[in-house]
Amino acid sequence: MTDNYSALSAVYDRFNGDLDYEGWADYLAGEIRAHADIPVKLVLDLCCGTGTMTLALDRRGYDMTGVDSSPEMLSVAREKAAEAGRGDAILFLCQDMLAFELYGTVQAVVSTLDSVNHMDGKADFLQMLSLVHNYLEPGGLFLFDVNTPYKFRTVYGTNAYVLEDEGVFCAWQNLYDPKARRCEFFTSVFTEDADGRYTRRDDYERETCFTPAEIRNMLEKSGFAVVSMHGRQRARAGHRAPVLHRQAAVTRRITENTRIYDGKHD
Repeated sequence: MTDNYSALSAVYDRFNGDLDYEGWADYLAGEIRAHADIPVKLVLDLCCGTGTMTLALDRRGYDMTGVDSSPEMLSVAREKAAEAGRGDAILFLCQDMLAFELYGTVQAVVSTLDSVNHMDGKADFLQMLSLVHNYLEPGGLFLFDVNTPYKFRTVYGTNAYVLEDEGVFCAWQNLYDPKARRCEFFTSVFTEDADGRYTRRDDYERETCFTPAEIRNMLEKSGFAVVSMHGRQRARAGHRAPVLHRQAAVTRRITENTRIYDGKHD
């Protein structure tokens, strides 16, 4: 993983203000209640970013730990937790999702907003799953979402976007390689200074496209039972059938006949 979100951290929440985090947290809490084989109190938010989902799940009664590799994103998360009076209740750790360490096990792990797409390939994905499996109690849940191949091809592609808000704008260029199934994101964030001039900061991120069959295979290889995989659909002008932009997965750590990743992949 090479993503750091150092430039985007200061404006991330402003450009994602339309996301329904509360509805999303209700969905996650509902899936946990419906499918966990054990009582769930301790929850890890893997790649927690600025902590919006972490705080939303905290409000629903879970004891939260947030892990993210970006110091800048975690700084925002800690400020938000402190402002909410939860600074001492939520533990935020600056760690990579391929090498994180916790103080003990948890009963559920969530990873939202296509965080797992930042894995550079199957080996990285399997390494991440092995760590989740290690810290997740048997019968506990791993819930995550991924961007679909359709989104990589059409929404990302080689498209460019400009996002604007008061005193800030972000130029965003995508470069999707369909053969490698990898998309690079080149972002430049311009923020207005007190004297009216703008300061530019650049970021580079990338994501890998995984098919549903590949994800299911890696989960089962890593000791997870797939409870459900379903998607968020959007209507597209001129087409009768809706298109799938994001797919959510609910998985459970199995308690026997578990296969652990051994460093090899198909």
